[in-house]
Amino acid sequence: MSEYGRRAIHASGVGMPAIYLLDIVTWRELRYFMLVVTGIVFTLEFLRLVVGLNHRLYDEITRPYEQHAVAGYALYMLSMTTVAVLFGPSVTIPAMLMLILGDPVSGMLGDNAADEHKRPAVVAATFGVCFLLAVPFTVAGSSTTVGVAAAGVGAAVGAVADGVKPVIRGVGVDDNLTIPPIAAAGIVVTFWLFGVDVGFDPLWA
Repeated sequence: MSEYGRRAIHASGVGMPAIYLLDIVTWRELRYFMLVVTGIVFTLEFLRLVVGLNHRLYDEITRPYEQHAVAGYALYMLSMTTVAVLFGPSVTIPAMLMLILGDPVSGMLGDNAADEHKRPAVVAATFGVCFLLAVPFTVAGSSTTVGVAAAGVGAAVGAVADGVKPVIRGVGVDDNLTIPPIAAAGIVVTFWLFGVDVGFDPLWA
């Protein structure tokens, strides 16, 4: 599968926040749905990596360096679901959209290997995209001033998470895993600094 095909699949994840925004499901129902999907995804990864069930589809959606490691699509679901379980919509949806839509846009703008940093111009452009994706939700969850600040901080750290690849034991950390939690943390900390009581909303509360 081409990189454009993978990015299209990546962007199709917008259906998850969309079903909440369109009032098809409640916030709680979306969170449970994401937990179920994540459970299915990691079951499939267990079958692929441990049992050895290698379906042709895996060869299409995984990159060569993912053949013997947890694939990006599983990390994608894990990171977004973790954020959804911990936070409310004004934090989670921006963090999700930065990964779902911001990351593919960044990928089209930059051409770098999995363990290489992106050019500063690409990081700056990614910041702009992430900010535009986030600000309607952060403003709706607080006020204009606080929302703009939270979107800016979340977008900045999200863009850095996308563009700067930490390398651990020679392996680049996948931004599918890092973008949502880092972006969510930036938004929550900004809300907290402005004294806004919004953000942390664990599913089990």
